[in-house]
Amino acid sequence: MITREKSREILASYTEGASLLRHARTVELVMEALGKHLGEDADKFAVTGLLHDADYEKYPEEHPNIIVKQLNEMGETEIAHAIAGHYTKWNVPRNSILDKAIVAADELTGFIVAAALIRPTKIEGMSVKSVKKKFKNLKFAAKVDRDEVRKGAELLGWELGELIGFIIKVLEAHKEELLLAADS
Repeated sequence: MITREKSREILASYTEGASLLRHARTVELVMEALGKHLGEDADKFAVTGLLHDADYEKYPEEHPNIIVKQLNEMGETEIAHAIAGHYTKWNVPRNSILDKAIVAADELTGFIVAAALIRPTKIEGMSVKSVKKKFKNLKFAAKVDRDEVRKGAELLGWELGELIGFIIKVLEAHKEELLLAADS
């Protein structure tokens, strides 16, 4: 299986923007935690999270086809398939728990980070209730597809609040690295 080191090299070859690199890292961490929680291959989950948007900055019109092709050529077909379907409107079947987890992690992790960045204490002390309140405000993080977030939780068989709480805990555990601590 592809190593995290090789995955980071691939990501760096496509992506330079700090925001997208942070998104890749946050989704990597959430996917790793989901893999562990679900009794799956945490490294495979983490690599999927890290690379899911790797080609977006350089090839937005072709995303995710470039990274999917590269991963398929490397023999990483499971990861490639999950990335190919990490947005439900692309109509790629979600056959595995990996396929479902990336949908659950992607948009919602980005939303929670956006919500944390506007708080004085950032991720520290963030509640599920406050995230749900922001979620209802369609003007906040307007580009986040709320239906996609709901579908992600549904695909895992989790309540939305349960998934929000899980992601908050993961991000809070890495708050310094992710610049989500109150003093960062």
